Amino acid sequence: MNLKTKINMLFRELLSDELSKQSAGFKRFALDQAKDLVEYLEKLSRLCQKSSAEIHSLLGSAENIGALPSDELDKAKNFAFSFNQTWANHEEARAWAFEILQNRTTFAADGSQLFAEGEVSMPIGAIQIGWFENPHNQTRSYEKNAYFKILPPDELLSPDEPVIPETKVGQHRFEAEIEKAKEFLQKKNGWQARGERMPLAFYDGTLLLSTPHPKTALQESFTNKLVELAKVSRATQVPLVAYVDRSYARDLLALLNAFDGNFSSDHQTLDDVSILHAATRSFPKTLKNWGDRTVFCYSRRRGLGAFIDADTNKSSVGFAYLQTTADSAPARLDIPAWVYEKGFLEEVLDVVRAECVIGLGYPYALETADQTAVITMRDREIFLQALQDFARREKLAFSVSRKRASKGRRR
Repeated sequence: MNLKTKINMLFRELLSDELSKQSAGFKRFALDQAKDLVEYLEKLSRLCQKSSAEIHSLLGSAENIGALPSDELDKAKNFAFSFNQTWANHEEARAWAFEILQNRTTFAADGSQLFAEGEVSMPIGAIQIGWFENPHNQTRSYEKNAYFKILPPDELLSPDEPVIPETKVGQHRFEAEIEKAKEFLQKKNGWQARGERMPLAFYDGTLLLSTPHPKTALQESFTNKLVELAKVSRATQVPLVAYVDRSYARDLLALLNAFDGNFSSDHQTLDDVSILHAATRSFPKTLKNWGDRTVFCYSRRRGLGAFIDADTNKSSVGFAYLQTTADSAPARLDIPAWVYEKGFLEEVLDVVRAECVIGLGYPYALETADQTAVITMRDREIFLQALQDFARREKLAFSVSRKRASKGRRR
């Protein structure tokens, strides 16, 4: 038996022992969760017995209610709409997806980052933004590309607001992803006048980014960038979907607590996905089958006042949950509210479904953008080596620790 095998066996034994020690805690949590689930499913059932107008009248002026259902609630059953397509096999599903996507341009951008903490004697970072624009047309080629940018120390050290340099790298990546998405939205402006099929831009992550209070200037800038992205989508009339594969948001739970405050879990054992993906003896699963989706809701989460339209008192962004796999939890889609109000929502959701058919449960455009943007461990090694050669050639006063680089390779 070699050393690696012995170490793996030791790890499994330690893991098994630790899980056994924590068994009682897991059981307590499971019991609390089961109890909370019944309570919240009952609340959801009572909510669905009211009209959207009644709920807006009751809660419209309240704060931190998480969400307000749109008037789709008046047509939905159990807070959800069933997907009306069925297929005998994946070939039929792909044929349907082909019809939805043919001659329709979809777009996604994603980013990755690198920060040479401890390996370089001064803060140096880098970002790589990848994008994928697919016209789904045999006569027009897709665009799959990336750009790479080095962030020198003067861009990572801020005299105005103390920020960890690695956080600044993340800010640069975040802003670059948004700028790339805005470029596409502006490029496709006027698609209706040109007689094109509705395009769709994917954003990887949430539009409704929560930050603690009071907000720092950096956190405020993050929120403002997302508000700006939603505004560009509305101004260009190009739909945008912010896709969260596994969301831990509790907006629906906050709505249910505000609607019927008789019960609120002390342990926060649940999130929105938990109640939408679960079933009990008394309540069937809300999202039963692939392609099912929830009612569109307007966001009313605390701290996101920047998204509220002063004229209508409605959020400029809402959300829906969509079942994109047969068994896993539904994905959350943050969508500018104008998409729903203009009647584009169902077409947008079909495009998301079609992308998930091609991507086997995850939008193919986002998957491709992610693969294009990723910075691998080998890329990191090349980056450090290039920095070392650059410092030596230019006689610059910084050094690269080969020990840290070697340690990273061994891991």
